Amino acid sequence: MKIAILIGSIRQGRQSHKIAHHLQQVLQQRGLTTDLVDLADVQLPLLEERVGKHPQLPHTAQELSNRLHAADAIILVTPEYHGSFSGVLKNALDYFYAEFSKKVVGTVGVSAGKFGGINAASQLQQVILNLGAFPLPTKLLVPEVYGAFNEGHELTNEHTIRSAQKFIDDFYWLASAVQEKKQLQPLAV
Repeated sequence: MKIAILIGSIRQGRQSHKIAHHLQQVLQQRGLTTDLVDLADVQLPLLEERVGKHPQLPHTAQELSNRLHAADAIILVTPEYHGSFSGVLKNALDYFYAEFSKKVVGTVGVSAGKFGGINAASQLQQVILNLGAFPLPTKLLVPEVYGAFNEGHELTNEHTIRSAQKFIDDFYWLASAVQEKKQLQPLAV
């Protein structure tokens, strides 16, 4: 199974990439293939039209489309800005639709505050439904992110370590169930 992990922040001094790398490591330890997609590297222009409808699709959007199509399931990692997920992640998601179809998508909220990006993660679940995907009911929330990792970017907060493990367990279970169903009864294209 291949899992795409999108880092939904391009800001200087961002923290969300740390939990994305932690999740990537845990998934790889389970023998899964991962594709870490850093939107800071992708550099999508502001959306004019989505994939499949754009007359001259930016090459970065086509490349990301290919990467998302290749994934069996997706994890979205976002900071919480003003009670919502990042604008750069919203811009990226608006490019796509078919790439998410009938895939399990997990949400990870990151925040400097005590609530761990719960608003961002919850709002993302609504967007995921509108993309025709299956939002994982379990959200991973990373509160007080500046104290959750050591200087080597290793997750050290025990509560967040346990939460991340439960998130991965639930994500893998649901993604495996959906993948198994797709193999037994392939989707008509």
